[in-house]
Order: sequence, then structure tokens, then C-alpha cells
Amino acid sequence: MTESSTHSMKLPLTTAIETAAKTAGLVVLSTRAGADFHGEPTTCFSFGLHANTTSDRALSLELSATFDCNQPSLLPELTSYLREASLRLRNPRPDCYVTLAGLPIRFDDFSWPFHRSTSGSDTYVVHGVAHLEDGTASPLHAKIAASMTVTFAEIVPAPEQPYAETFIYNAVRKTLDQGQMEMIKSGNRQPVPVTTRYYSRWQKKFVFSDTDDESRTDFLALKLYWLSGVLGGSQPVWIADPRDAQYLNTDTQHLQHAINMLAGEGFAALSSDPQFAMATPLLLQRADHYHSMLADAVARTKPAFNEEMRHGHTNM
Repeated sequence: MTESSTHSMKLPLTTAIETAAKTAGLVVLSTRAGADFHGEPTTCFSFGLHANTTSDRALSLELSATFDCNQPSLLPELTSYLREASLRLRNPRPDCYVTLAGLPIRFDDFSWPFHRSTSGSDTYVVHGVAHLEDGTASPLHAKIAASMTVTFAEIVPAPEQPYAETFIYNAVRKTLDQGQMEMIKSGNRQPVPVTTRYYSRWQKKFVFSDTDDESRTDFLALKLYWLSGVLGGSQPVWIADPRDAQYLNTDTQHLQHAINMLAGEGFAALSSDPQFAMATPLLLQRADHYHSMLADAVARTKPAFNEEMRHGHTNM
């Protein structure tokens, strides 16, 4: 099916997504037919902030073709996902993140939605790749098989990208922080189990890392150094990102407070939109510190004892 024929059919999903995108301030750049892991039909969308958005500044969204996002329990979260994406797309590198341990990474090639594991385990799996993105075209990466149990899946509104991408990305970041995933030049998929240990039923929220004011400020300085300074040509990046807030077990107000502290110390410069900030020359002078963190974090991802994982015996 061609892009034009998919568009002309105006399936209910396509109409709903176009409406939600417009509400979020996004333009639908393209719509095409796709297929999931098992060959079932999906619909793939590409969004941008304007009609002439380049591919590196576009958001890709893949949903099951029969997915009904108009349900009252699903539509608000979808709209919120797209609204956040519209702010993230203003970053010079919208696909890049940093970890608390000091790794700048780029997420790529995620195949949504979740599919049932083919290894015999009672789990849902999504595949993707996390690349080391340090500005040197590093070949280091990790192929990912992120899985959630059937029990955990009951927490998730739908096994589709808008409802799971944030906690999957954060689970990958947490796994890298723990040295339980290896950044290598080649290899098979490595497991990222997402279990109820990452979710507080009492608080009804995900919990990945315990942070305080100091560690959150350090994280934002790290984010500015890599995503603004090294990868972004000192362009502004979004500070009050709920995805980072979830990863740090905080809220966007605390992130905004932390960036104001950095700005007061001369390490950050606030944009005209105070939700965005950029690296300053003073921050860039700390290059040795951040590259040392990077080297230590990469070394931590190479657990000598984990030969089973090293030889790819954990494929899903």
C-alpha cells in the first residue's frame, strides 16, 4: 500500500492521529503502511514542527493498524505524548539522552508495538538500539530486547509506543547505569527486563532512580554539556522534560529549579523560553570531567563475568 493510498482511505486511526497531532502543534509529514514483528499490519506516522522538517528532526510513531486511540482511557495520554514530543523536537538532537552514569546515547530502530516473546517466556518484547553518541561517530551500541511480564503489562494502558516509550527508554538508561548492558561494536540483543520493581503501585508511578537536588543539578549539567554543547552546537535543549523527571524520580518543577541554579553559577544560559537552556563556555571547560565520566561509564558496561550475555545467549 502506498503512502497516498493510505492517506486517501482516511482510516479512523489516521484521522484520530491527525487531530491529536494538530492539538499538540505538530504537522503530519507522512503516513504509510507497515508491519509488526509478526507481520501484522501497522500504520507509521512521521511528525514535524513544520511541513519542511528534516528527517533528523522528525518524530516517528508506529501503531497497530487496528488500534483504537479514541477511547477515553487512551486519547489524553496520546495527546500528552505528542505535546511533549513537540517540545522535544525543538532540541538539536531530539533522539539523544544522557544517563546518570555519564553516557550520551541515541535511541533508534525501535519496532513497535510490543510482541509476544518467541523464546517461550510469558512476556511482551520490543526491540531497539541504543547508540553511544559522543560526537565521534562511535561504533559502540547495544541491541535491545526490552521485555515486560504479562502482570506488568496490566499496568500499561496499551502495548503501543505512546504508552510505553518513556518507561522503556528509562529502563534502558537504568540498566546501563547498573552496568548490566554492554556497549559493543557488534553483537546480539541484550535483555532489558521491565518489571514491577520499577513501578510503585502505592504511588501509581514509575521509579527508576533516587536523586536529590545535587544529583539532579549534576544531571542537567551533564545533559547540557553533551546535548547542547557537544552534539547541539550550543543550541538550547528542553530542560523540563517529563521523561527525564520520571527517570530521576522527580518533577519538572525541580528540574526547572535545578537549571536556574546552574544558570546562576554561569554553567547554563536560559533561552527566551525558560524551559530551554544551553551550555555556556564555562560549562564546556569541564570537558575533561565529562569525558572521564564517559570512559568510566563505558567501562562499567563491560561486565567480565557476563559471558552468556557477551555471546548473545539472551536473544528474544
